[in-house]
Amino acid sequence: MSIHPASIPSPDPAWASFQLGPLTIHTYALCIIAGIIAAVLITDRRLRRRGVAPWTVIDVVLWVVPLGIIAARFYHVFTHVSDYFYPGANLWNVFAIWDGGNAIYGSLIGGAIGAYIGCRRAGLRFWTFADALAPALLVAQAIGRLGNYVNQELFGNPTTLPWGLEILPSAPMFPDGLPAGTLFHPLFLYEMIWNLIGAAVIVLLERRFTLGWGRSLAIYLIWYGIGRSGLEAIRIDPSSDAPLGIPANIWASIVVALIGVALFVIQTIRHPTPEPSPSLGSRSAPVSLRGDVSPSQSIDSDTAQHLR
Repeated sequence: MSIHPASIPSPDPAWASFQLGPLTIHTYALCIIAGIIAAVLITDRRLRRRGVAPWTVIDVVLWVVPLGIIAARFYHVFTHVSDYFYPGANLWNVFAIWDGGNAIYGSLIGGAIGAYIGCRRAGLRFWTFADALAPALLVAQAIGRLGNYVNQELFGNPTTLPWGLEILPSAPMFPDGLPAGTLFHPLFLYEMIWNLIGAAVIVLLERRFTLGWGRSLAIYLIWYGIGRSGLEAIRIDPSSDAPLGIPANIWASIVVALIGVALFVIQTIRHPTPEPSPSLGSRSAPVSLRGDVSPSQSIDSDTAQHLR
């Protein structure tokens, strides 16, 4: 029975994993995979509208995903050193990504490196790919947060709000010294809502203004950095402290938002005109969006369609 009629109940621990023959399938991993699939489909559709050949996104994602996952895990581990390195610790837990603990800021670093490599190999302009990915990334992050809910690992300080999250006292992340039945801020839900609103905001701004040249990515960085800094401030399991006693992820969020602002300003100054048609690789072919027109008209047409 729920503690409050509107409270969010704890998921059954049995939801965290299930057996498929000899294999143990972790729900957290399935949520991450579902988010990746959603991001690929959304990004592919947005790239097609920019004149990029279908499924060119796969050429880039094959670099983005592995490097993003590796960097996400190691970022998490090295901002939670005491959780993994102590006398008698099982060092293999450093690699146990199925138990949760994959930092989005690490994935952004690794994913950006992978995207740069993938775009170079595919002959696709990096900023074109980054802008197409921006809202898709927020959708993917929202889906991935369902895995945190199942693992009972991403929640905020105790709250008396009716939509508080129930956490089982037996859950590994349940804080010491608090009574059973304590409700917590459902950070996973707050971030899901924030991310989905952010994805919609980027799309609406693209339709209203001429962006391109990485400015959609800049809006993503600003939006996510601001939202994440606020959520980290009430998180009950913050990252390890950094200067001034402020959790490392709050500092990282501030830096990310500032990078977004700088990127938007710099790209606006450097590229006051609309971004031209994407540079296309071997899998792509130039696309005329308005039938039989001259090359210059085709470029203008592509530009006009760039943010639709």
